[in-house]
Amino acid sequence: MERILMKGNEALGEAAIRAGCKCFFGYPITPQTELSAYMAKQMPKVGGTFLQAESEIAAINMVLGASSAGVRAMTSSSSPGISLKSEGVSYIAGSDLPAVIINVERGGPGLGGIQPSQSDYWQATKALGHGDFQLIVYAPSSVQEMVDYVIKAFDEADRFRMPVMILADGMLGQMMEPVSFPELHETLPEKPWAANGHEGKRPHNIINSLYLQPNELEQTVIDRYKRYEIVKKECPEAETYATEDADLVIAAFGATARIVKSAVHAAREEGLKVGLVRPITLWPLPDQAGYDGCAHAKQVLCGEMNMGQMIDDVKLAIRCSKPVHFFGRTGGVIPKPSEVLHEIHQILGGND
Repeated sequence: MERILMKGNEALGEAAIRAGCKCFFGYPITPQTELSAYMAKQMPKVGGTFLQAESEIAAINMVLGASSAGVRAMTSSSSPGISLKSEGVSYIAGSDLPAVIINVERGGPGLGGIQPSQSDYWQATKALGHGDFQLIVYAPSSVQEMVDYVIKAFDEADRFRMPVMILADGMLGQMMEPVSFPELHETLPEKPWAANGHEGKRPHNIINSLYLQPNELEQTVIDRYKRYEIVKKECPEAETYATEDADLVIAAFGATARIVKSAVHAAREEGLKVGLVRPITLWPLPDQAGYDGCAHAKQVLCGEMNMGQMIDDVKLAIRCSKPVHFFGRTGGVIPKPSEVLHEIHQILGGND
């Protein structure tokens, strides 16, 4: 298969087009603006619609409208922009609509900075908007994985009728790597629930997230959570690396996992038994893979580009069975493999 050298942000856009995305609504914000620019140029060529909305709030509600009509729709932004979209994401979840949301993270809180960060983990996995709902969250660690998981995100969003997020960061969005793309999706799933005209052949479909009767809303949420249980059984994904004999296992996701893997290589060359568990789905978190991957370890280290947002989930995944340490950089500072290796030495009592 042909491989093309491509920037991460642009590869995200091309992958969405190959997945059958027909509507993109966004608003420019660093470090994901190249994605919007790419879609502006390419969407008209495939009969799609690109629209730069007047705000992030408008963009996410346009996604809601397009998805209601059965169209594959996507938006993208970076951290503070995703915060503005959060109410609309809640409406999408409450309407049981598929949608793909891409977050190329930057440092925060507030406007923060424009450098890479992973400080939106809590937002993506636990608190993106009001109400009882979840969204599937993929954390790719390479440009090729961003391509693969954007395509999968559209498929899973349609399958479960729920929003799916690609949680990337400025490092992945701005780097260039060789990637390959599948052919354009020609056949997409039928959507008999869509509000796209009935021609007198079926009852009206109504897309709604408002339930005035509490019992009706409760039952709707309960039914939605039954679907989430299926997601939790069928969708968790993780990579384990050199964990079979590891005394120390490092848990890391996304771009940080690449840095950690380099440190693991260096530690192994020194005779230190270190491994890596990389969750690819942040929700649902692959708890069993994490537990199994840490089975041999005496200690666990959580490495992130934030102040430790995944650490509690790691502790739960391993059932609080061993000590969990943390190493992270934040504010847009990218950790170095040498810094991770130093932390490995500190934990294992080696010489630095």
